[in-house]
Amino acid sequence: MNHFRYAILLSLLTLINSLLVAQSLYQFRGPDRTGIYPGEHLLRQWPAEGPPLLWQATGTGNGFSTPVSNGKLVYVAGEKDSTGYIFAFDNKGVLKWKKETGREWTENFPGPRSTVTVVGDLLYYCSSMGKIICLDAANGESKWVVDLLKDLHGINIRFGYTESLLVDGDVLFCSPGGPDTNIVALNRLTGSLIWKSKAMGDSAAYCSPILIHQGGKKILTTLSIHHLLGIDASDGKLLWSQKIDRQGDIHCNVPWFEDGDLYINDRGGNGLLKLSLTAAGDSVKEVWRNFKAGNVQSGFIKLGNNLFGSRYRPARFESIDATTGQVADTLKFSVGSTIYADGMFYCYGEDGTMGLISADQGKLSLVSSFKITEGTNEHFAHPSIRDGVLYVRHGDVLMAFNIRRQEE
Repeated sequence: MNHFRYAILLSLLTLINSLLVAQSLYQFRGPDRTGIYPGEHLLRQWPAEGPPLLWQATGTGNGFSTPVSNGKLVYVAGEKDSTGYIFAFDNKGVLKWKKETGREWTENFPGPRSTVTVVGDLLYYCSSMGKIICLDAANGESKWVVDLLKDLHGINIRFGYTESLLVDGDVLFCSPGGPDTNIVALNRLTGSLIWKSKAMGDSAAYCSPILIHQGGKKILTTLSIHHLLGIDASDGKLLWSQKIDRQGDIHCNVPWFEDGDLYINDRGGNGLLKLSLTAAGDSVKEVWRNFKAGNVQSGFIKLGNNLFGSRYRPARFESIDATTGQVADTLKFSVGSTIYADGMFYCYGEDGTMGLISADQGKLSLVSSFKITEGTNEHFAHPSIRDGVLYVRHGDVLMAFNIRRQEE
């Protein structure tokens, strides 16, 4: 009986621990990579000069990494003099630690592309040069390092590795892009190899993957240079692939899966694409494709029966009917990244305009906007939201804006 009670207690503790880990995941484009952030009682409009600036920190260097907050610290990656760093700031903008991560990309659009993933007390990051690093999230102490090029025979791509690492339980997934290591799974606690998948033998293509659940399977879904891939997350078996049959090797946007349908937003020649996944999760088929829609790296969001996000050319914010693939409404706005919280879209244009957009009964309206005037180089980094704070990174400057509504 004692052994039985001990086994029950151990099982409960394991379950509780796994639930706590699952609840303490902070990553690119929010808790489930959809760009939808939790939050309530946020401002419904902003002053002309924008919401109040709580703090700003300078010195983050070049880069396009999204700020990620775990409630205690705010993390962002940057590059200075060809060397990469991860910076950790407290909730008042004070630098608590920084960790050197090795050589970073300097050839074109210099700086890190990837966003850190924080799981419990550990932080994971992939540099543009292919170095995966696991750090203690509290102090930056190094736990392990794996090199995608040297250790996993990967092949870097023309703008550098961009993938933000995906973690599920104790498994970390990444895309070295080698001919025999298209996708691999690592033990997130040790960095040891769990499985490797040749898949289609493609190189990587800037995409951050998702996990979808269909037919009793967990399916890793991502874009390689020539294919949309569906891989059994348990063993690396290729379940299906979809040829990306237009020119272009830049597939940056995170896929979206809902109710058996898979949406791909890819301005690299393929536009906005809807596919249907079989109930068994073993094949996909195309439903519709809108070649004119889509953006390069700005993401998109599905709410109800509409897809929302930027169009690359002509630059505008638009709503697409998810049933037909046709444009439902448009709004003149700079192409830029899109996230969502508490009933509003937050759009960070590549011209530096931050916009607050509503979609009332399908009608798009620009409610408020202001210019991000601090910082350096391109406005490519996606913003993020945590506990009523909007985080915006523009190169060498990280800003925190108060978007909480005052109590009435």
